[in-house]
Amino acid sequence: MVPMLESYVKKILASSVYDLAEETPLQSAPGLSKRLGVDVMLKREDQQPVFSFKIRGSFNKMAQMPPAQQQRGVITASAGNHAQGVAMAAAHLGIKATIVMGRNTPSIKVNAVRAWGAKVVLHGDGYDQAFAHAMALEKEHQLVYVHAYDDKEVIAGQGTIGMEIVNQHPGQPDVIFVPVGGGGLIAGIAAYVKYLYPKTQVVGVEAQGSACLHAAMQAGRRVKLPAETLDLFADGVSVAQIGKEGFAVARKYVDEVVVASIDEICGAIKDVFEETRVVAEPAGALAVAGMKSYIQAKVAAGAPLPRTAVAIVSGANVNFDRLRHISERAEVGEHREAVLAVSIKEQRGSFLKFCRTLGKRGISEFNYRYAQEQSAHIYVGLQVSTPEDKAQVIEDLRDKDYEVVDMTDNEAAKLHVRHMVGGRNLHAQPELLYRFEFPERPGALLQFLSGLGADWNITLFHYRNHGAAYGRVLVGFQGGAGERRRLGQYLRRIGYRFWEETDNPAYAMFLR
Repeated sequence: MVPMLESYVKKILASSVYDLAEETPLQSAPGLSKRLGVDVMLKREDQQPVFSFKIRGSFNKMAQMPPAQQQRGVITASAGNHAQGVAMAAAHLGIKATIVMGRNTPSIKVNAVRAWGAKVVLHGDGYDQAFAHAMALEKEHQLVYVHAYDDKEVIAGQGTIGMEIVNQHPGQPDVIFVPVGGGGLIAGIAAYVKYLYPKTQVVGVEAQGSACLHAAMQAGRRVKLPAETLDLFADGVSVAQIGKEGFAVARKYVDEVVVASIDEICGAIKDVFEETRVVAEPAGALAVAGMKSYIQAKVAAGAPLPRTAVAIVSGANVNFDRLRHISERAEVGEHREAVLAVSIKEQRGSFLKFCRTLGKRGISEFNYRYAQEQSAHIYVGLQVSTPEDKAQVIEDLRDKDYEVVDMTDNEAAKLHVRHMVGGRNLHAQPELLYRFEFPERPGALLQFLSGLGADWNITLFHYRNHGAAYGRVLVGFQGGAGERRRLGQYLRRIGYRFWEETDNPAYAMFLR
């Protein structure tokens, strides 16, 4: 076993990554350290010139190619970050590069690759289809393939991260968390770290839906996940089968593999932002998500915690338009939001009674539309502090005879249904529609409903917390034009800014 490690350590020490790559800082994370009870440090690979660790392996591979191979040109398939590394390395070394990328690759990565002068070919819907096409082009045009992870020189280049951690960390780290896609990064880090510090735990972290190393560890051999089941949220690690070279190292020297959900990854992106003010991509925050899950499991089991933990922040190439989705899911991933469907009686005052049951607990979302004579369904997002707090909220509601369905882990509900709650006024009752701005503070909704009292029947209610100083709320009231003046008096008394939207064409088309 040792000869394998010795071979990689020699390659890592002889690598030439620093002709182009940076030695990135190992940064303390005081917020995470305080919350988790462990001294947490983040390895900031997002600070590389291409905002990802991938420049290390790709440059090391290409710099050590013989001149004859360099003259032929290179080709690779990549989910994006390896592509940028190859493109930048090729530009630096004067090598022609062709990059095959899946059509699902974020445009920020595609544009960055083109900016380095590489030829981009978009093919397939994920890495495996792009890889097959790249292999065909390699043979057709006699190019040299630079693999994203299944290559010893690439693994050695990535392994320089392990060397830096050992040099930068004050003493021996107890555990290092590494994101896993094809396995090149974790193989390189494990080889160097385990050679010097056999007792340091190396833990791989994979995204739920693309956990190919976890599956291989359980099976004792490399297995291929069905392409149709691969989750593409963390596109940088969406790989169906762990690399052969990487698995040869990982099966012996990786101590454990943790699998993180989309919500947990989104929560970790928020954690990284709060510690660094950098927005990591989903794959980039994966190690932090796994670290939190690993430590929480230790706490739940009453097991001793590590004193120190290092998590690799592996990249920050994220499309801006993904941030809305990430932000929406982060609170659930942090166990700070519960998403519930609650049935209430369809009668005056029942909405107010329900909100009083919740008290001044923060509300992140509230959707309601009058639809039935006897009962109504409310889709509500509630701020909670722990999973136990969420369970207590549900128990309290059920004790007061509310029917509650926990939607917190319901993917369809969170992705789609939450935006579709509502519909038309099926009973064609007269209705007045108003738009409000609520101050974003606990108790604002309860203050609004208490001001209305039980004199008005609410027929539609939609509220979402957008992270601004004021929440935007749309409310329908049962009543016709003759009651507009009296309703206005109530609304002005509450003191929130509002605008009438009864004649808004969007309301007429979709809700009335």
